Amino acid sequence: MNRISTFRAAVAALAMVAFGGAALAQSPAPSAPPATNPSATPSPVPVPPPAETKSPADVPTAEKAPTPVPPPPAASVQNADPFGEEFTLEPKKVLVMKGTANWDAAFDTLIDSFKALTALLDKQGIKATGNSMIVYTSTDDTGFTYLAEIPVDQDVKNLTKDISMGKSPEGKALKFVHRGSYDNMDNTYEAITNHLDDKKLEAKDTFIEEYITDPLKTAEDKLVINVYVPLR
Repeated sequence: MNRISTFRAAVAALAMVAFGGAALAQSPAPSAPPATNPSATPSPVPVPPPAETKSPADVPTAEKAPTPVPPPPAASVQNADPFGEEFTLEPKKVLVMKGTANWDAAFDTLIDSFKALTALLDKQGIKATGNSMIVYTSTDDTGFTYLAEIPVDQDVKNLTKDISMGKSPEGKALKFVHRGSYDNMDNTYEAITNHLDDKKLEAKDTFIEEYITDPLKTAEDKLVINVYVPLR
């Protein structure tokens, strides 16, 4: 039974109880039995009147069962991340790869950039000193340009034309947290836009994603991404 059928069945059952109860309440009372000869029939045993039905409000407090307090929903625990927290970005030395992507293949393109940077680091025996980042430098309806960055503590050699050394963004920003797949980032960015509108804040033309979970090893629906929005 699908969700709509289940809902309709519940409504129908509720209606039967309500209207059935009303019909019983409106049924005429049974007629009294015909009188009999007292001398021929013994007097009936008196029947005590029915006990008075009390409303819940009339029941003493001590007799009332305590109302159980339901535990907080799991979603409220999972969604306890701060949203719109003030944050200061510190500049880091990074290995940078420039790229462009269309929205239909956005995540795959970003993953390819991270793979290229990681392969270059592995070849030279250099370990990352921080989380991978994406800096969006421009966007439009069809796609975007970006910088894929991995923090390092030394210069990397044998760079290609698309890869260089640089520094990550710095300055004041607001921090937001996204959990889940990259495809659902639209919901997070919509919430960010609403937050900025409510606070009457104006963002710069760039924003940064820091991948707290390794995007090369983490299932896409398990991603945790910090989004930093620099303010004007």
